[in-house]
Amino acid sequence: MKYHFHEEAEQELFDAIGYYEECELGLGLKFSEEIYATIKRICEFPYAWESMDSNTKRCLTNKFPFDILYRISNNEILVMAVMNLHRMPNY
Repeated sequence: MKYHFHEEAEQELFDAIGYYEECELGLGLKFSEEIYATIKRICEFPYAWESMDSNTKRCLTNKFPFDILYRISNNEILVMAVMNLHRMPNY
């Protein structure tokens, strides 16, 4: 299944990569690898993850405190948010 990012979700991803890279050299890369591994799991099993509402699902990353919020439409995944669970857990 193909995927693409909502522009705000893409910006969230880039901001988080930058933040982690500032914290420790190479950590931004590790974070981005974890995000893309999570998206790969979503693409392989799009209906397996928790539903937030009738249109939106969420999948937790394994190594960082982030959720990927997404929607399925026309056999495509739309990543709606790359959500930091510590910073803004209820947005």
